[in-house]
Amino acid sequence: RVNAVLTSLVLWDNNIGEEWPPEEGAKALASALRVNAVLTDLNLGQNKIGDEDANALASALRVNAVLKNLDLGENEIGDEGAKAIGGALAVNGVLTKLDLARNGIDDAGAEALASALRVN
Repeated sequence: RVNAVLTSLVLWDNNIGEEWPPEEGAKALASALRVNAVLTDLNLGQNKIGDEDANALASALRVNAVLKNLDLGENEIGDEGAKAIGGALAVNGVLTKLDLARNGIDDAGAEALASALRVN
């Protein structure tokens, strides 16, 4: 059975992206989010999510065309993760809030996000 009604998910300040133990929580979460096409609010702030996890989440967000609020603040996302998120947001025409504060995003990641937001 697929949950197609969850619209908000807050998992602030957990260890979802932590490398050890290797349960790969962000990837498992991303897999579950792929089948949810109604998610509008996603808060995964302060979870040690890095580029690989951000890439997995971005893949899931590509199929979610209704996401309005995305909070990935205070993680470990760098340019590669920002590029992946930017690619996912390019197909989301309703995003109203994006928080990537306190990550490791430099110019290349910011440019990728800016490109995505031009079509968002």
